[in-house]
Amino acid sequence: MKNPIKMVFLDAVTVGEIDNLPAIQSQGEYTAYETTLPEQRMERIRGHNVVLTNKVVIDREVMDGCPEIELICVVATGMNNIDLEHAANKRITVKNVAGYSTESVTQSTFSMLFYLMHSSAYYDDYVKSGEYARSLVFTHQGRMFWELKNKIFGIIGMGNIGKRIAQVAQAFGARVAYYSTSGKNLEGTGYPHLPLDELLSTADVVSIHCPLNNDTRNLLNEDRIKRMKPTAYLLNMGRGGIVDEQALASAIDEHRIAGAALDVLTSEPISKDNPLLRVRNPEKIFITPHIAWASREARRLLIEKTAENVRSYFAQ
Repeated sequence: MKNPIKMVFLDAVTVGEIDNLPAIQSQGEYTAYETTLPEQRMERIRGHNVVLTNKVVIDREVMDGCPEIELICVVATGMNNIDLEHAANKRITVKNVAGYSTESVTQSTFSMLFYLMHSSAYYDDYVKSGEYARSLVFTHQGRMFWELKNKIFGIIGMGNIGKRIAQVAQAFGARVAYYSTSGKNLEGTGYPHLPLDELLSTADVVSIHCPLNNDTRNLLNEDRIKRMKPTAYLLNMGRGGIVDEQALASAIDEHRIAGAALDVLTSEPISKDNPLLRVRNPEKIFITPHIAWASREARRLLIEKTAENVRSYFAQ
């Protein structure tokens, strides 16, 4: 017989306002905090045997100081904020949620790409500024854009999201190639696997969808970004630490790539001295605040699967 369920959600603000939160709340006694600072963790966790966290770090210190913890539910896919080895040693179960954001990230990826490729901000400003109303002709071609058809769409990371990105890119007529950072997805994808340097030098779009780990940290450093075509776009929907942000800022300033779209950054929230905030050509970069995963449908599915993680643990 397991203990009564006493849950605490340490950073509930990360899931926003969502109508199916009662799926979790109904599992037992429930307390939620919008955000939790490192020094507040143990005080808030004590007395609870289930910890829900999106990004709040649960490390050795917290686990040792809160011996009542039985279950840690990561309300996300990535578990790099949990000391998994120490959790296993203390027989604390850790569960995450995978696959909930595939469609949301895919849609966001192409939304951000087309925003840059089509110079959407420029054309919107052109019309709203009154310039179009003063024009003598029906069209204005102040900025060039091109089609994805027959272009090479390079994907770094061929997991569930990478495979879905490949399907959509193909629907636009692009030719897909990829690089597997884990070395586990080398067969059966239907797309050519290329060495990373070859992928970077041939792709018209480079789209990152891999996790951050020792193999991928700073994967796109200055040398590798220099291998990209001056007409290519770089998209990062994986993790910020995969791309050297100073090197990327320099590449944009020097017109060595066509543009970059980022939903993730090395430091989140963005550091005020991040070089990407000071590029000389800001129209060539599009940054969003880590929202690619967060469609309404994705967040509802995240809550549903988190609730199931709690249910399944206590049903054993």
